Amino acid sequence: MISGRWPRRACRRASSSSSTEGRGRDRASGEPTCLRTGPPRAAVPGRSARSQSGNEHLRSSRGGPFGIGPTGAAGLLWRQGELALAEAAAAAGIPFTLATPSMTSMETVAAVGGRQWYQLYLWEEVRHSYELIARARDLDFEALVVTIDHGLGHLREHNVRNGYQFPFRPNVVAFRDMARHPRWLYDVILRAGLTTGLPANVNYPEGYRRIVALDTGTAPTPPMKISMTWGDLERIRTMWPRKLVVKGVMNLGDARRAAAHGADGVVLSNHGGRAMDSSRAPLDVLREVAPELGGSVTVMVDGGVRRGSDVLKALALGADFVLLGRATLYGLAAAGRSGVDKAIEILGDQFEKTMSYVGCCRPTELGRHVLAE
Repeated sequence: MISGRWPRRACRRASSSSSTEGRGRDRASGEPTCLRTGPPRAAVPGRSARSQSGNEHLRSSRGGPFGIGPTGAAGLLWRQGELALAEAAAAAGIPFTLATPSMTSMETVAAVGGRQWYQLYLWEEVRHSYELIARARDLDFEALVVTIDHGLGHLREHNVRNGYQFPFRPNVVAFRDMARHPRWLYDVILRAGLTTGLPANVNYPEGYRRIVALDTGTAPTPPMKISMTWGDLERIRTMWPRKLVVKGVMNLGDARRAAAHGADGVVLSNHGGRAMDSSRAPLDVLREVAPELGGSVTVMVDGGVRRGSDVLKALALGADFVLLGRATLYGLAAAGRSGVDKAIEILGDQFEKTMSYVGCCRPTELGRHVLAE
């Protein structure tokens, strides 16, 4: 169960100053952020639970209707965490999305094989972003995922309480927490420092690369482009020869504009509820977008996916695909590569069983008729 034992095990192993990056919290209260505006919608049992022996989508949890979305701090949860995520995704036959601020090089991840996607933030110095696009293109990444909802940064009081800053700067709260997690401190910081090097934003341009753990350097973080326009997306479309996805869309109008400017897919996402805690829930936006754009572009959704039944609900509401975030990060923080394998297996098994209980043999049979609304 991704929403129960695994998060607790992950938090026991990893320090709060690192695992806080994988948890969503309400900024004022510190309580978990609800990514849905209403109660979870229960699936309605079908007339009979059908055998999934002929299910070509999720046999052995391979090639299911979900993939691993971009999570920038995986390298702080486990040594070379992005590599573990990529290997597990390749083994399961699902996509893995490497984030711009990742701590494993694009070349290392590309060498794993499988279905590799690359997530892009557009910086003010756009030439540096264009260089990343060219690298991803030359490394044969399958898709480019352009995030459009993070130019202003974020306000996360729980990060401050836990002593977490990005890039990290030494402080009493964080050091006290690290001392309570000696295994994490040894594996991620000390052992890495003696072998592969301390976690750093290795894909950043030369002048902006810096160690993100125990770093007192002066290299700045590349400033985000806060004035991103649809013209920027058109420019990226001319540079990128394969599938182009726009992530962070939260209304039907923007979804239509993204498609009109060359996007092959959109991800309905509120950044995990971590940038603006009062934003709409992606599932509610999905109700508006899927009936209008379904079939013309690939409609994806992320946020709050902890169980296979959550994947089913998204597909039943019209999504073509679902991206995972914290679910696989919990597995990573708890047990590394084997933990990610287990998280994917659990989600796939839950999805398959739930689909059977609502009387469907394959994802294409899902629809609102299986939901209690």
